[in-house]
Amino acid sequence: MRRINPPAYLLLALIAMAPLHLLEPVCRYWSFPLTLIGLVPLVVGIILNLTADREFKRAGTTVKPLERSTTLVERFPFSFTRNPMYLGMTLLLLGVALLLGTLSPLAPVALFAGLMDRVFIGPEEESLARSFGEEWETYRAKVRRWI
Repeated sequence: MRRINPPAYLLLALIAMAPLHLLEPVCRYWSFPLTLIGLVPLVVGIILNLTADREFKRAGTTVKPLERSTTLVERFPFSFTRNPMYLGMTLLLLGVALLLGTLSPLAPVALFAGLMDRVFIGPEEESLARSFGEEWETYRAKVRRWI
């Protein structure tokens, strides 16, 4: 069975934000120029994803979730969070939601984070534990899951 990868969920969440913002904004909590604060998490999220992708490639291991990793990557940003790409995508979504300035676009952010944790992070960590044993347990003990 072919799984939908995280970037597809990211795209779906981004697409869901527009109608939520336009049709069911719930309430406006910020207006321009305060909404520009959303650029901070958006840019940090993009940087986290690009940096993590570069480290996966440098280590010669897969970036695709649930494929067998050949190397346990521990360099930054993996020294800061075990899941920099999921954190980065969530920050990107949060940034877009803040740029929009209404409450309803925050719902896809929370849904995305929950889905990533359930569908990908848990199973990935089980796979890493099987593949890397004690090395994984040592890494897991010193680096937080999301942040």
